Formats: sequence, structure tokens, C-alpha cells
Amino acid sequence: MANAATPAGDARWMRMALGLAARSLGRVAPNPAVGAVIVRDGRVLGRGATAPGGRPHAEALALAQARERYGEAALAGATAFVSLEPCAHHGQTPPCAEALTAAAISRVVSPIEDPDPRVSGRGFAALRQAGIAVETGLMAAEARRLNAGFLTAIELGRPFLTLKLAVTLDGRIATRQGDSRWITGHEARRRVHLMRAKADAILVGAGTARADDPMLDVRGLGPDVTQPVRVVADGSLSLPEAGRLARTAQTQPVHVLHHARATTERRAALGELGVTLAETPADEAGLLDLTAAIHALAMVGLTRVLCEGGGRLAAGLLAAGLADEIVIFTAGRAIGGDGLAALASLGLDRLADAPDFALEHEEAVGGDVMTVWHRRA
Repeated sequence: MANAATPAGDARWMRMALGLAARSLGRVAPNPAVGAVIVRDGRVLGRGATAPGGRPHAEALALAQARERYGEAALAGATAFVSLEPCAHHGQTPPCAEALTAAAISRVVSPIEDPDPRVSGRGFAALRQAGIAVETGLMAAEARRLNAGFLTAIELGRPFLTLKLAVTLDGRIATRQGDSRWITGHEARRRVHLMRAKADAILVGAGTARADDPMLDVRGLGPDVTQPVRVVADGSLSLPEAGRLARTAQTQPVHVLHHARATTERRAALGELGVTLAETPADEAGLLDLTAAIHALAMVGLTRVLCEGGGRLAAGLLAAGLADEIVIFTAGRAIGGDGLAALASLGLDRLADAPDFALEHEEAVGGDVMTVWHRRA
């Protein structure tokens, strides 16, 4: 039969659905990035990805495109490949499970269940109750990896955190005088902007914000890119009022995580510039409690955070077990022992206590090497 399912065919369409979902990363938080492909007799009737802001959903867009191109009747008996379980709850839009049922879809292939308590298996159950064949598990690992931010926010109550480092061969990020521009080449820096575009927020420490006066925006990717929220871990609210982050807070959000001892004057000064202030607990040493701070970011809807410095913040995130992924760009040059190390002290006495990551990917990026490491379970 022309419409008979085959493993190779199913994988092809699911790969397409995952590719569509990936385009929505960085633009849909706190919602998941979902892709949907409607197929009948080997032909794609409609495709969709979660729209910016999270609505409309991918399934609704794919169904609408199919109706526009081929008419309502073409949907009867088609298969929907959806990268995450279709929703089953009434929110701003009707449930996608109902929309698929109303379209007379005969089969739904979806790799993983949505852990959101409002869904969590109810979408699959509603489809099966309507007589639709539901198949799960295909490319499940890829689906979980793509939506790691959404899943981590639901399951752990915090964003998925990627730690990005640009280092020399000997693990240094700057000379003894603080010169760091540029350790890596143009291609690596462009790749970082692609990473920023897929993140909901960029996180730096107060020292980096003061020393580098960064913008932490996405550049070189066109005018339609969604800019991430800029986040500074700055316990005492030392962010300069004349710096680029504070001066642009009205047009691109800046969140500053601070502790209770930050003065009323500093709170007022930054607040007047449009900076969003988030008071978080301090740890025993009087520094920001990073676990509480990172969890606070999930409370404002951020699911994917890219940390770009500095060394003390990176070490603190590693020590607290908050870094899920490390992406390292290594340049073919050496600075020496008097250069600034990529990580501050972790205070380890035993190698067995060191944070442990597994290599997932390695590639040349221009004249540099990018390695991607995932925290071992």
C-alpha cells in the first residue's frame, strides 16, 4: 500500500518534525519547541512549528497548512508526526489532541510524553480513545535532547544550563593583564551567536559585566532574531549604570540576581533604568545561592540558559551541579600559568569529587575546536 508505514519513512518524517521544532528554540519559552508534519501516501500535506511566544501550536499550524493546500478531505487517514505529545488541556487555544481527532487523522507518531502535569499522557489517551493509532518512542533520545530546556524546567524546576568557555590550549581565558579579545576566531564567535539565538537567556557574573561591558545580544543573524534575556549574577548590584547592559534594559530585558544586602540606593538606580531585580538568598559565605538563583530563572519562564562567564561563576555552577552541558571552544595558542584560568578554584581534594562530563560531540570550527560535553547521570 502506498500509505503503509515503514521504519525508514517514519524516521524521515520524524527527523523533519524535529528539525522544524529546532527552529523555534529561543523563541517559545516557557513552552516547548514542537514540530509537526502531516503525511499521507508519502506526501507532506502540511508542516508547522511552535510560533514565537508559544502560540499557535505546531499541530494547529500544520493542519491549517494542509487544509489550505489540499482541502479538508485530504486529512482523513493521514499520519501526524509530532515531536512531543499533543496537548490535551484547554488554554489559550483548544487542545491539539482534539484538533487532530476532528481532522480524522488516523495515526499519530510522537517520540515522548509531555511531562507537564496538564498533559502527561492525557494527549495520547485522548487520541487512543478516539480510535487513532498512537506510536511512541521513535527518536526519543533526540526529542528529549532538543527539548532539554522545557523538560528540565518541568522535571527539575530549573532551566537547562549550558556553560560556554573559549579557552587556549592550556585552559586560559585571558592574559595576566586581562586581554581576551579574541582568543578564538570569527567562525567560533559566529557559532556562539547561533547558540545565543537558541537560548532564552545569557548569564554572566558581575565581574564579567563590569570588566567587559558586554551587550550579550545576538548579532549577524538577520533582523528577525529573538534577542535573549540578559542575566547578571550580581549580589551587591554593582552593575554600572553607564554600562551597555543597564543603558539598554528598556529595549532588551536585563535581569539582575542579587542578595538582600544590596542597598536601597542601588536597587532604585538600576530599577529606574528598567533593570528587573530579583532578590535571591545568600549562601553561608554571603554569596549568591546559585541553586536558588537558577531555580528563580525558571519561575520567570526561562528554560534554556547559556552561561558565558566568568571563572568564579562557572566554578560555582559546576560545584553546585547546575551545569548540564559544557561547550568549549579551544584555540591553538597558549598563554601560560600567569594567565587567567577558565575556572576559579573548586576546592577539590579528591579526583573522584570532580564534576564528571561525557564527550558528546567534537568538530573543527574554523581554526578552533569545539567540544560538547554532557553531565553524566
